[in-house]
Amino acid sequence: MDADDLDYRTRTRTGCVPPSLVERLLRLGHEREVEFQAGRGEWFCALEWARLLGQRGRREHALEVLAPYAATNWWPAARARAELLEGWGLAEEAIGLCRPYAEAGERAAVDFFARLLARHGRADEAFALLRAGIRDWFLAECLVDIAETAGRDEDAASLLTARVEAAAPACDDPDCGNLRTEPSNAVGLLAAIRERQGRIEEAIALLHTRGTTSVNGRDQLADLLAGHDRITELRAYAASDFHGHAVQRLAEVLEERGDAEGAIAAYRAFGNTPVGMWRVAVPLSELLVRYGRGGEAIEVMRALAEHAGAEDWIVHTLCDLYADQGRPRDGLEFLDALKARSGGKEDWDLFRLRLPLMAECGLLDEAVERIRAHAEGDTWYAARALSGVFAEAGRTEEAAAVLEQHPAFNRSLLAERLIDLGRVEDAIRVLQEPRAEPTAPVGEDSYSTEPPF
Repeated sequence: MDADDLDYRTRTRTGCVPPSLVERLLRLGHEREVEFQAGRGEWFCALEWARLLGQRGRREHALEVLAPYAATNWWPAARARAELLEGWGLAEEAIGLCRPYAEAGERAAVDFFARLLARHGRADEAFALLRAGIRDWFLAECLVDIAETAGRDEDAASLLTARVEAAAPACDDPDCGNLRTEPSNAVGLLAAIRERQGRIEEAIALLHTRGTTSVNGRDQLADLLAGHDRITELRAYAASDFHGHAVQRLAEVLEERGDAEGAIAAYRAFGNTPVGMWRVAVPLSELLVRYGRGGEAIEVMRALAEHAGAEDWIVHTLCDLYADQGRPRDGLEFLDALKARSGGKEDWDLFRLRLPLMAECGLLDEAVERIRAHAEGDTWYAARALSGVFAEAGRTEEAAAVLEQHPAFNRSLLAERLIDLGRVEDAIRVLQEPRAEPTAPVGEDSYSTEPPF
């Protein structure tokens, strides 16, 4: 085995059996195949097989499964062995195994090792290890977590304060007021420390100085205000927040308190303008559906979908709502209206939304005919959509057959269909088949009419 090859295949999910299909194989009773592939370099098979063996008390065998992978000095394999050892109560062995990787400076290893130390009464050692990496946002986040366990909140706060004060101009333009802080999350982390110290006003003041207010769809200030029952301030902040994440947090709090009407009203107030509604339409429609108001949810999404230039995700969400609410024919009528407004033309991205709606109406065979008549009906992505409709209808053999017409694409989905048909060896062969390299570089002015564009 080669560490670089293992790393590439597991990161890209190419040339290997991905985790979702390992789970599927096990669920369908194909343990022997997973065991066999674990011995042939399939990392995700080895990982799950080792865990299963450990749960069954076969500890030595579990470690033997991982041994060839760990012998390459590949960190994920070492981590997996350490997790097994820790789970068996052998924390010192796990620490000894991980220490060389952490000392080598591998970022993921440092984070895991520090948290491992902290879980086993060595938080001060973990803190000392991490403080040198304070400029790295990932390691800084770990340090703040460890500081709580170690009772070192003020030490961590001092390190972060120094980093905030050392912020430098983001560029050479004298008119640019932006500052670059290392780590980039220093303000948020410092605020988190102040919050758990009970210094709420300081935390709020800090968060009002952020350049970036939302990360991964969450707003730390909104979460803080909600967590401390400062709803009036949260309302005011939600009204000023451009992204809509603060009003979403407000709506969540109101719903948790049994005030669904208040939550709906908060969304509608934020969405009084079309731009605002674009940001909250999906959580608002989901909220309406939860309270049996699917018709209103459809109207919310339809109002956006009817705007000129509406993005396809909006139409997709609307069509899903029509299907979920038992109104597939209304969904088809809406798509017909869109097509008419486009002069009878319908791009694939909109046409494919018809398929599940037609299937819901009992028109699957007609849908198949229309796909094959479509200008893009013989593409690999059309085959993927058609396969999904066949699978939903329980026609798994046809779902697999349509994908087999495009063997260079949709490998994982084809393998899933083959596994469901009991054709496990065929599925593994599809997954492990190497991808062909391009025969020549693509020119700068080249273009394609098929995705990826």
